[in-house]
Amino acid sequence: MAELKLELPQGTLDLLILRTLTLGPEHGWAISERIQQISKKVLQVQQGSLYPALHRLERRGWIKARWSTSENNRRAKYYELTRAGRKQLEVEESAWRKLAAAIAQVLETA
Repeated sequence: MAELKLELPQGTLDLLILRTLTLGPEHGWAISERIQQISKKVLQVQQGSLYPALHRLERRGWIKARWSTSENNRRAKYYELTRAGRKQLEVEESAWRKLAAAIAQVLETA
């Protein structure tokens, strides 16, 4: 069976990044790896999408970045949630759950 390539709806990547960062600061590659791992490889975040999203979240004040040394001894930019980011995550998660429940309801009854 061919592997299905799913496109994330607008704004979903931001939600996934914010949620991933609740586990602690992480560099970009590790964020994409964690999303891929947790989703059992269904969600594969390309660098061309990831880094613009990280920069957007940083501009909005939802995450902050600092340079540090990664586990393989390379300089890497580590991202972490801010207080505003935690609040935004609550809003986004609530909206997503409401949307997903409504879609599920339509799929089950239509």
